[in-house]
Amino acid sequence: MRLPAAERRTQLLATAETVFADKGYHATSMNDVAEAAGVTKPVLYQHFSSKRELFVELLGEIGHELQETIAKATADAAGPREQIENGFRAYFRFVGERTAAFRVLFGSGARRDPEFASFARTVEDSIARTIAELIVVDGRPVPNRLVLAHGIVGMTEATSRYWLAHDREPDIDTLAQQLSRLAWSGMRGLDRGSER
Repeated sequence: MRLPAAERRTQLLATAETVFADKGYHATSMNDVAEAAGVTKPVLYQHFSSKRELFVELLGEIGHELQETIAKATADAAGPREQIENGFRAYFRFVGERTAAFRVLFGSGARRDPEFASFARTVEDSIARTIAELIVVDGRPVPNRLVLAHGIVGMTEATSRYWLAHDREPDIDTLAQQLSRLAWSGMRGLDRGSER
């Protein structure tokens, strides 16, 4: 069936996400993507001039979607503690529902290439900046809060990898509650540490 160009492009990106997640960037060929999408290679090349272009666009789409997901989840929260829990929940829900996207964005194939790795770092930086705004104790911004926020981002990514590899236990709500308590307790301790 002949799809309008925009729909076809969206379909090709969705298919590429699955193929790259399964095989990795280097082991995937344009032929693999075309075959999985049920199109010919010339059709795929009408939309993407190379595998690299396809992968770069896919990374950008995934990164933007993850950032938007977290921003929406934290926007309506009543306060910083609820924002943190909502942010964790949104992140883990994204990982659970879009596991292939998570693997593409944060997988080793993306990390080995400087250009690809920069996309993952951009997403991490954006999330860390959002978290840094929440690292406030008694109404005051905490010193070095951006580096601390990156620590939370790293903790979340590592937790996601473990969670995916271990039958997705506990459930997303429990995981978000527990990790947000851990982060919140740690942030509360920052004020006491600065008094020493």
